[in-house]
Amino acid sequence: MITYLAYAMAAFFVTLISTRVLIPYLKKSGITGKDENKADEPEIPEMGGIAIVAGLVAGLLLAIFLDTFLGYQINMVYILAATITIISIAFIGMVDDLVSLPQWVKALLPLFAAVPLVAVKAAASTAITIPFIGMVDFGLLYIVVLVPLAIAVCSNLTNMLAGFNGMEAGMGAVMFAALAILAITHQSHEMAVISLSMLGALLAFEVFNFYPAKIFPGDVGNLTIGAVLATAVIIGNFESAGLILMIPYAIDFLVKAKNKFPHTHQDVKGGKLYPKDGKVRGFVHVVMAAFNGITERGLTLFFMNFEAVFAIIVLILFLR
Repeated sequence: MITYLAYAMAAFFVTLISTRVLIPYLKKSGITGKDENKADEPEIPEMGGIAIVAGLVAGLLLAIFLDTFLGYQINMVYILAATITIISIAFIGMVDDLVSLPQWVKALLPLFAAVPLVAVKAAASTAITIPFIGMVDFGLLYIVVLVPLAIAVCSNLTNMLAGFNGMEAGMGAVMFAALAILAITHQSHEMAVISLSMLGALLAFEVFNFYPAKIFPGDVGNLTIGAVLATAVIIGNFESAGLILMIPYAIDFLVKAKNKFPHTHQDVKGGKLYPKDGKVRGFVHVVMAAFNGITERGLTLFFMNFEAVFAIIVLILFLR
């Protein structure tokens, strides 16, 4: 248990320090974005997700170090494959932050980033545990279709439900807390390493990202959150748990799909957010309309709590 805590702490402090360094550097470099949900639309440093990736990698490297020199039992191949996939997705996000990649490119490239996971899963289990049903073996379909799709879909969905102070990191922290509990109780060491490292990184980043945000994660952070989720549940064979945790993001996708994927803007009135022109274009607008206006802080807390509902469902189903 102390070792598990070490992964989270290493990620936490590396992200904390990295974010402090990044904020003035990004400002100086002009890598900023408007906080559109504030009346004065201040310029906030973007691409803070670099610090999240740095913290996550620190946790993974610590696991590799402990396995190599102290004999801790982890599957090194799984950890290395996860690291390559995650860094590949982070690189895609970084490029998108700098040059704004077309949406179809962001949807396609993560399929190739999944290759390391495809390789390791080809020699491992191709079955998925489905609650109330049991193990279902998908065979070759799992390896060549489901694994790449999971990486591509999860990374893009977490990038879509975003844009509000603290929401991305906050919802992500809830998801990885649930996955960490599952991993520890089921002795899935590799999934525990990944989940706890990401949890520590997101909690540290939330210190600066929660309302009022001093830094934004950018696509490098948002894409990475989904990619790490998919990677963790694939390696830990908890794909069904990952699917349940992604339900809030799937709802947002369906609402936006119904409206042909418009850019979601808000009106700011009296410190509260309202759907622009009264039109619901995304899941966040459904919530704004339901509350007849909500503060940005309140909106973030709503979605964190909404995600927590599905995290609890996951724990109930898989800790039975």
